[in-house]
Amino acid sequence: MKKLTRTLTALVLAVLLSACGSQPANTSSAPAEKTFTVGICQLVQHVALDAATKGFRDALEKELPGRVTFEEKNASGESANCATIVNGFVSSKVDLIMANATPAVTAAASATSEIPILGTSVTAYGVALDIADFSGTVGGNISGTSDLADLQEQAAMVKEWFPDAKNVGLLFCSAEANSRYQVDVVSKALAELGFSCKEFAFTDTNDLAAVTQKAAEESDVIYIPTDNTAANNAESIANILLPAKVPAVCGEEGICAGCGVCTLSISYYDLGFTTGQMAARILKGEADISTMAIEYAPATKKFNKAFCEQLGLTPPEGYVAIEQ
Repeated sequence: MKKLTRTLTALVLAVLLSACGSQPANTSSAPAEKTFTVGICQLVQHVALDAATKGFRDALEKELPGRVTFEEKNASGESANCATIVNGFVSSKVDLIMANATPAVTAAASATSEIPILGTSVTAYGVALDIADFSGTVGGNISGTSDLADLQEQAAMVKEWFPDAKNVGLLFCSAEANSRYQVDVVSKALAELGFSCKEFAFTDTNDLAAVTQKAAEESDVIYIPTDNTAANNAESIANILLPAKVPAVCGEEGICAGCGVCTLSISYYDLGFTTGQMAARILKGEADISTMAIEYAPATKKFNKAFCEQLGLTPPEGYVAIEQ
């Protein structure tokens, strides 16, 4: 009987082990999270645009860790290169295009009406995209962030810093539509404050030095808007203005750090980060880009300590020194 019992027990165990061994392995797992490819077209390499691109990437990597592949291209300051770059993005069917600066946005808008486009470092979308009566939302497949700081307040800064000045030179690149827009607004505001304004427009880097020299000779103070060509050549501008003892009020911090004394500026890193957060919402399906309004960043009054010392200027209260 004991022998029979042991035999039966062994048979039962063998059957159980066989049954366990015949069970299929558990191969089920959570579905893989979707990954995305984002194309970045940056007009030119300079401090402000570089910071915006970094902020954008950091935000997306935070919101979608390990799920975004970036195709980052620089147009080397040539609008035609922007068109080539974004057409390449369209051909490779990226999931979203980030267009850094106005020419990049206009090129992307011409290249596709389907792939979501987020602009950044763009001053006025209505001007850039030729939208009459722009209400704050582009619609279609385009949205983004604007680097526009209050232009009326920028004009007031000229009065605050240089109340005895009479002639203000407006130095900008005529090829940049957003620079033209800023100059038009600021010159009107300056005229209302009692200043005589004269435009000094250069077409590109070839005539920048000559035009800047003429502006220095005929102006008590210079105003430079958020202008990509000026930003990329700020040192050259400083080499003319500083020896001539002519101060410059600038539209953004990067230009001011290179050739100005004061600015009302936003953080381009924060601007890019906000753009990246917008991109994450679009890629996750949490937002419809056609209804997303253009977003803005708060501005801060800043001054260039080194240049102020060279020119013997004391900043008014409420200004923060630019970190250099």
